[in-house]
Amino acid sequence: MTARKEPISRRDRPAKPALSRRWIVDTAVRIMRAEGLEKATMRRLAQELDTGPASLYVYVANTAELHAAVLDRLLGEVDLTGRDSEQDWREQLRAVMVSYTRVLFEHPPLARAALVARPSGENYLRLVERVLDLLSRSGASREQVAWGLDKLLQDATATAAEHATQGHDPTSEDDWDATVRALHAVDATTHPAITAHMPALISGTMPDRIRWSFDVLIYGITHTPVPGATD
Repeated sequence: MTARKEPISRRDRPAKPALSRRWIVDTAVRIMRAEGLEKATMRRLAQELDTGPASLYVYVANTAELHAAVLDRLLGEVDLTGRDSEQDWREQLRAVMVSYTRVLFEHPPLARAALVARPSGENYLRLVERVLDLLSRSGASREQVAWGLDKLLQDATATAAEHATQGHDPTSEDDWDATVRALHAVDATTHPAITAHMPALISGTMPDRIRWSFDVLIYGITHTPVPGATD
């Protein structure tokens, strides 16, 4: 006769940690690093945390809010110091923006999500505060600085999304080679502008181009009046 198996009381099982927004976001970040942002869904989180999806919505409204929270968590990796406090505000601002771009570049799905995500956490607010502070040292108007922040973050995010995707796409190098060949092969009589600007069209390293683009934006922000501004 088979001995009857003694039932295990639920009281004897280890208690699950109480859910919290921090724990949920930490788990989403871990999933993203291991498997990609697309796997960090509410359903997957519920499975990972051994709970029902409905329990998560108490802390995070939807997947978009979750991804924004993940983005904010990673923004904590941005170097806001500007490297050297003795540098002028332009160098410090450029260093902060390059660091922001690199953080997104290291996480391609997050870089793409950042184009539409609306982070509102503490790390995002620190980034905004730092960029506004540095840009305001230019002497530009309040409106120029405020609008300039938006332009700088948009450009950095789009650059990171584009190049992070290309950097992790095995076909991107072939596509670039095809573009270069096409530019070299144009007929000067039908495409005189392209011919006149080769090889400058494809010259320079990516870090140099990123630094140059930030310089262009900073100069434009500080020298272009904002329509309707009173300052």
